[in-house]
Amino acid sequence: MRESYVFLADGFEEVEALTPVDVLRRAGMPVKTVSITSSLQVTGAHGVTVTADLIFNNALFKDAAWLILPGGMPGATNLYDFDPLHGLLQNQCDSPVGRIAAICASPAVVLGQMGLLKGREATCYPGFEDMMEGAIHSEKRVVADSKFVLGAGPALALKWSLAIVEAELGREKADNVAAGMLLYSKNRIDVDNYFG
Repeated sequence: MRESYVFLADGFEEVEALTPVDVLRRAGMPVKTVSITSSLQVTGAHGVTVTADLIFNNALFKDAAWLILPGGMPGATNLYDFDPLHGLLQNQCDSPVGRIAAICASPAVVLGQMGLLKGREATCYPGFEDMMEGAIHSEKRVVADSKFVLGAGPALALKWSLAIVEAELGREKADNVAAGMLLYSKNRIDVDNYFG
């Protein structure tokens, strides 16, 4: 199975960065965290310091399954300001098998400003909609299509992460992971409606 990567910049939203790592690993998907700084130590928006698996400049991202962008401020801005990430995201977008997931401010601040969401349904953290150049803004909290899985913010980190699993491995696998995390509705998995 191809590797996925979660990119960490100083000021990242902790729950949005670590939830997909946990959920994807529960699903059996290989995933690594990547610092875009010169250090493996990256500090989130709420003061939580994480040790990344890799440093961007020392990593190869050949044939990546998913490139995953947590939000948070100034994390999303720091991701956008890191020029080497632009080429990687563009190549992933152009690849017939490349997928991208972003949440909170990152769909707008990173993908929107790069023009990658033009003509696509998209969601982001409220107040950043104007940065999603050419996108069709949706009030949905999680939006998925053949290329992107986008989430609106921290409360959606679990649903967004499960949507990545569903897009990669199917609904049954996502439901099994959700069941293992006790995400139930009347003894039935109800991921779509759990968060409204």
